[in-house]
Amino acid sequence: MDGKRAFDVVVSSSGLVLLSPAFGLVALAVKLDSRGPVLFGQDRIGRDGRPFRMLKFRTMVSGASGPNVSATADARITRVGSVLRRCFVDETPQLLNVLRGDMSLVGPRPETPGYAALLDADECRIFSVRPGMTGPSTIAFSAAEPGILATHDDPDRFYREHLLHARVRADLAYVDGAGRGQDLRILAETALLVLAGVGVTLSRPRAARRPWRRRSGAGPHRARP
Repeated sequence: MDGKRAFDVVVSSSGLVLLSPAFGLVALAVKLDSRGPVLFGQDRIGRDGRPFRMLKFRTMVSGASGPNVSATADARITRVGSVLRRCFVDETPQLLNVLRGDMSLVGPRPETPGYAALLDADECRIFSVRPGMTGPSTIAFSAAEPGILATHDDPDRFYREHLLHARVRADLAYVDGAGRGQDLRILAETALLVLAGVGVTLSRPRAARRPWRRRSGAGPHRARP
């Protein structure tokens, strides 16, 4: 076991133990907010092009269809799901993927088979390493991506033709210069990104945090599909 893998195992196993109480609370919130499973699994492409099942807390209504990318105000996202996404809590079940060896703490973004099939030979070099829970493209794009996609009539097409390749370019720079120091820097930057998401959530006005409350004289809230 190399040093990077050993670090992944120690941190992911410790994180799963320490975060288990919080996972229980998140699972309860997801279950009470909407019907469906707590966890969501999706096929992604990993190291050497091998597919694996990536885990997340479910943030969309169960059985939602549509593109694999989501823009701001995507009607498929649940109320609790929107909070989990802003704080990146929905990604934490991937610690199980890291422990199993499907992923690393730091690495390229794992893409779905459909998006991975669009990459050229040079871009496919991202498959020479394990994909990561976080990485350069996560830091550079994740916070801004929903807003960018919301400005386009066909978010999936814009992602396929533009954002996908921009993300891969950022991740290739990591693949070409990966090292322990770079991993620690990315983890620190990710922690700041998570804290920023928590700050945005806590600073939202009370009415904005409770859009499901009925206003005086208003009819009952109807969940959007």
